[in-house]
Amino acid sequence: MPERSLSPDLVACARRLPWLRRLGVQLARVLLALLVGGLLGTALVRMAPGYGVDQEELDSRLSAESLAALRQAHAGDGGIARSYLHALVCMAHGDLGVSQSLHMPVRALLAERFPETLKTIGQGLAVGWLGGLSLALLAVLRRAGPVDVAASLLASALLCVPAAVMALLFVMAQAPGRLAVGLIVFPKIFHYAKNLLARSAELPHVLTARAKGAGAARVLLRHVLPVAAPQLLALAGVSVSLAFAAAIPVEALCDLPGIGQLAWQAAMGRDLTLLVDLTMLVTVVTLLANGAAGLAQPMRGGVR
Repeated sequence: MPERSLSPDLVACARRLPWLRRLGVQLARVLLALLVGGLLGTALVRMAPGYGVDQEELDSRLSAESLAALRQAHAGDGGIARSYLHALVCMAHGDLGVSQSLHMPVRALLAERFPETLKTIGQGLAVGWLGGLSLALLAVLRRAGPVDVAASLLASALLCVPAAVMALLFVMAQAPGRLAVGLIVFPKIFHYAKNLLARSAELPHVLTARAKGAGAARVLLRHVLPVAAPQLLALAGVSVSLAFAAAIPVEALCDLPGIGQLAWQAAMGRDLTLLVDLTMLVTVVTLLANGAAGLAQPMRGGVR
């Protein structure tokens, strides 16, 4: 049935159905990853060497009664399935457990540290996108020019530097550690945006606009960027997960009080409960960012 023969409400509903279906698929993936990841995390914690053992038991001054009390406090509460179901019930009530090394509720630790990580990610994305997109635009406008060559060499060099090494360089230079995230994200944004804009600039309607005498800035703003906008939005979603992954070693090495430093402290203290919760948090953020990137992609086909 032609679209004009349908009522406006039916047409609007039909146009929203594919997007709602994609949204439902993305949410189902996140939920499935949480359930499977939680089960695997619980299994790893229960089967890890030293589970249920506290370093305080090594204190020779403790009496037999104190040792028994410590072992009872850290004793397991059943098998893996029972522990997993108990963890799900606790999570449903907002209880993420208690950190064994910091002796604080994990929920309070995340509420305290996560805003600092958001600042790190926000500043890093701002630096990475400002530098990457600006140089990509200049490289497309001045193709094969000195700006293109210099920006490509800089991005390629930064792409070879691991996140931990970049953080150490900022520590030695006594520079703001949050800017290191921007330099880690910058080369990926530059290369992808440059290739995307270059392909968009070679489309037939863009070549026609140039043949009619349109200026470079007019062609870029009216013909190239609108075509590349959905893919750039998808790149923005992916860059969030890239920045979050880079923020963990940067915060740990640059002594920033965020999730990365908390993960390092949990690893050093063998705080398995906190490590599992942090792993789940990183997984959720990554899946949500990638899901948002997928939703930003243009839909194929349309309503007939």
